[in-house]
Amino acid sequence: MFWYSEFAIKLIEVQFCCLNRGFMLFSEYLHEKAEESRHNETIGYLIIIIGSVFFVGGLIETVVMVENPEWFLIIPYHLTAHPYSLLGLSLTLTGLVLLFLGIAISFHYARERSWYMKELHKTHAAEERKLRSERKSD
Repeated sequence: MFWYSEFAIKLIEVQFCCLNRGFMLFSEYLHEKAEESRHNETIGYLIIIIGSVFFVGGLIETVVMVENPEWFLIIPYHLTAHPYSLLGLSLTLTGLVLLFLGIAISFHYARERSWYMKELHKTHAAEERKLRSERKSD
């Protein structure tokens, strides 16, 4: 039942869109939303790249500048009097947060895009059946 309510919400969005911007076919709407989801998924991938750069930069900065860092797995956690230990820790943690956030965003929008593409396929299949029935009746 969840997909039905989600589909009803999307249909209401389409009707609202048609009232505000003129006439738009449901398949055009699905195509636009799939493109938007693809764009957002790409942004998620870019966030992953930025997160990995921050993470690796923080690790390298900590290894090079701090004399004897203490580690928890691969994260330097013990702050020393050296100012670069705080910078390394903050870069590493920011990188990890961005990395996981980018993965979550990319996964979310990939699933959303697959849903739009599935609905677009159903719409095209219905249009094909309609055209075939019109050809047979002629």
